[in-house]
Amino acid sequence: MDMHHDINAALQRAVAVFTRRPDKGLHDDVSARAQWDGGMRVTATHASGVRIGTDMPAELGGGGELPSPGWYFRAGIAACATTAIAMVAAEQGIVLDRLDVEVGSRTDTRGLLGMRDSDGVAVDAGPVAMQVAVDVAAAGVAPDRLRALVEEALRRSPMQGAIAGQPVMTVAITGTT
Repeated sequence: MDMHHDINAALQRAVAVFTRRPDKGLHDDVSARAQWDGGMRVTATHASGVRIGTDMPAELGGGGELPSPGWYFRAGIAACATTAIAMVAAEQGIVLDRLDVEVGSRTDTRGLLGMRDSDGVAVDAGPVAMQVAVDVAAAGVAPDRLRALVEEALRRSPMQGAIAGQPVMTVAITGTT
């Protein structure tokens, strides 16, 4: 069995389960845990034991030796978009020859520093703009169909949804004494 068929078969099984039991579609995701390592270095750990390190650029007090948390954010969006596009392609019977997604952003660092603009308004700490560039090809598939596939996939991408939907975030603080 080829990978394209395996993906489509797995997706069809999931749809069948969630059609019968919609409640099974809602689940808690694996948490990401981060621990401060001193300075501006942080190590994030997955429940599987996978660890990634972050640092900030020297201009913000870090060593600049590791990617920033913002880069991992963009990498997560790019990886999620790529996964969603591959899933939708498999569902539609499209065999991709190439798929590359690049996510960039533009951020005003004054927000991270708690600064205000010239009008005295607090600068937003998040990106002010984001760009997603998708390079996709599939033999015999019209560009319009590939564009529609990508647009559908991005609508279904959980990370895109989190950005657009701004889910409710609760915060619990412990150990403050």
